[in-house]
Amino acid sequence: MKSINLKDAIGKTFLAFSLLFGIGIMSSMTAQAQWQNPNYDNRDYRNSQDQNRDWRRDRDGRWNRRNGRNNDGYGNYGGSVQLRQTALNAGANDGNKAGRDDRRKNRRYDPSSHSEYQKASHDYSSRLGDRYAYQQYYREAFEHGYADGYQGY
Repeated sequence: MKSINLKDAIGKTFLAFSLLFGIGIMSSMTAQAQWQNPNYDNRDYRNSQDQNRDWRRDRDGRWNRRNGRNNDGYGNYGGSVQLRQTALNAGANDGNKAGRDDRRKNRRYDPSSHSEYQKASHDYSSRLGDRYAYQQYYREAFEHGYADGYQGY
């Protein structure tokens, strides 16, 4: 009878230990799932997203911060939206045409050698606004268009 009581006591002890051990494991898993880093803030995530958005690859595949640039990759030189868009369209089109022409004639890569680039006044009108801002937009777009045209795009 003593051996039956001893086996019964050992079984109950093992069962109690297993039960307590299981509860301890489960509660620690729940606590880990609910734990959050007290130093982490949603603002940190948003700031990192803003920083990631502010870094873009340039045409050569290098990462550049786009300080003073709009989402389209062109600088911000002031002027009206119409002035900017007119200059970008004219510069890109003229640059693309010049780049394709230079490639077809086996000329070296040199967008600044073209008279259109130097004048930077195609489609400019005084009613658009500042001529200097127009020329800045035009030349930057001309360089981009020239690179695309020279590469065959």
